[in-house]
Amino acid sequence: MASGFDTTTQARMQTNEANWDARTSVHVASKFYGLDGTMDAFDWFAEFEWEDLGELSGRDVLHLQCHLGTETIAFAHKGARTVGLDFSGEAVIQAKRIAEQAEVEIEYVQSNVYDAVEVLGGGRFDVVYTGKGALCHLPDVNRWAVLVAELLRPGGRLYLVEFHPLLNALGPEPREATQELLLRHDYLEGCGAEENDWPYTYTDGPALQGETASYQWVHSLGEVVNALIDVGLRITKLREVELLPWQCWEEMVPAGKGWWRLPDTEPRVPLMYALCANKSG
Repeated sequence: MASGFDTTTQARMQTNEANWDARTSVHVASKFYGLDGTMDAFDWFAEFEWEDLGELSGRDVLHLQCHLGTETIAFAHKGARTVGLDFSGEAVIQAKRIAEQAEVEIEYVQSNVYDAVEVLGGGRFDVVYTGKGALCHLPDVNRWAVLVAELLRPGGRLYLVEFHPLLNALGPEPREATQELLLRHDYLEGCGAEENDWPYTYTDGPALQGETASYQWVHSLGEVVNALIDVGLRITKLREVELLPWQCWEEMVPAGKGWWRLPDTEPRVPLMYALCANKSG
């Protein structure tokens, strides 16, 4: 467990770890992740991600908060020397098994993300990739930015693809035949941890057999950008896109290659963002 946090925050991160341990078996068996062969690693990436990432062959890539490694495998297929890190011991066990079945060589490490520099033994990377539901589980994005900068070698880059804070602020309001999306949650940070206690996860499948509580923290786009600037990283690209890799609401329509967007009858709003930040050198 990462040191330097107060006892309440450490307890909440431990609760999250236990919750994700409990989720793992449900996720492995779910249709959502398509581990039965209905999906492959590249289905989790939008086309713009590969455009931004560029050539990865022969490069050292670290995937922070990688969960089952369903995305991590794609980096190995691209020829990168790949490391995946996640705090869930159960997820790391399954990620290793999934990589072995895919016949790719990936090093998986169990660690709280805040301990990554120490656990990885001074390893440095050309690319650090993270996101898609990762940052909301971190209580301190400024401390996260510090460790990202340490994990990058000179000339390396962070590529963050994350759910837009506006997506997290939107919530459906049930109506007779449709659901109207309204701002129902905080967009800006500063309100502390939000506790959720729900026996199911975001995938299909049975109730969790284990810890059902979890905590999330709000991080606005401005907070993330400023945290990276403050540690000396140079923001070279920022995209806001209307896409999601799953059908979040019933009214969403296919956007091609398994991705989804809101229909033309709805306002165009960002649901994800992608950020590239380089380390000088």
